[in-house]
Amino acid sequence: MQALLDVILPVFIVVGFGYVSVWRKWLNDQAIDALMFFAQNIAVPILLFRAISTLDLGQSFNIPMLFSFYAGALTGFSVGLLGARYLFHRSWEESVAIGFIGLFSNSVLLGLAITERAYGPAALTANFTIIALHSPFCYGVGITAMEIVRNKGNGVVKTAHSVLRAMFRNVLIMAIALGFIVNLTHLPLPNVLTDGLDMIRRAALPTALFGMGGILFRYRPAGDMRLILFMVSVSLILHPVITYTLGTGFNLGQSTLRSATITAAMASGVNVYIFANMYGVGRRVAASSVLIGTALSIVTVWVWLSILG
Repeated sequence: MQALLDVILPVFIVVGFGYVSVWRKWLNDQAIDALMFFAQNIAVPILLFRAISTLDLGQSFNIPMLFSFYAGALTGFSVGLLGARYLFHRSWEESVAIGFIGLFSNSVLLGLAITERAYGPAALTANFTIIALHSPFCYGVGITAMEIVRNKGNGVVKTAHSVLRAMFRNVLIMAIALGFIVNLTHLPLPNVLTDGLDMIRRAALPTALFGMGGILFRYRPAGDMRLILFMVSVSLILHPVITYTLGTGFNLGQSTLRSATITAAMASGVNVYIFANMYGVGRRVAASSVLIGTALSIVTVWVWLSILG
């Protein structure tokens, strides 16, 4: 339990400073929006670019493990989307943004740290395999679904054109694609450039978390708590249960099963708010789901660590 607190509490401290800064009027809404713009359009894309460009893609991709993890993620997205639409009567656009909460786990900030603390650095191979596909897969699913519901009745060709245009205009997807190009071509980058990019990269997560704290003050969960708890349950319970069940059925090795299940058991990451903010819908539910889900994951991850040994 102490290890979980050591990992999760710093996240809450950063988010808390952002919340208090707006609450005490040290920063206004315009300043928080500027911080989130920097995080969403500059710092986080650079973080993804550097992570993908330096990742060891020669590691073997375990197809049954990836299927177990992403089947759980897709199920979480579908349950969240349909639940938001038919149980909580939200618009289709907002339902897609809410479904994204059940799709995107905090695989980096929490997943890597908790797996390493629990099982050691040697257990991280499966984590990095999941992370290599995580953002492209999740943003691909989310953007495709959003463009489909926004282009109802426009025909397959126009809808496909809208999806491709949105994908290639999305700075996060472009950063990931460039990262793969640099990685696969072994394109050398000058040290002066990578050193500068790394300085910005290190600011990405703290800035995004601080900005999200300010957003939380603006989008407090009043009136949305039932929906928020529904989505938190999808993230913390449904996703890891599916991953663990399928992984056990595929007879994944113990280390692989542990990494996949622990990653699936992570609360939603800050990217769920970034996605909601991209389209201007579901921001309060997304922001609150990250905060509440991360707090509750102290208990749920402890349960999964007990099950996995």
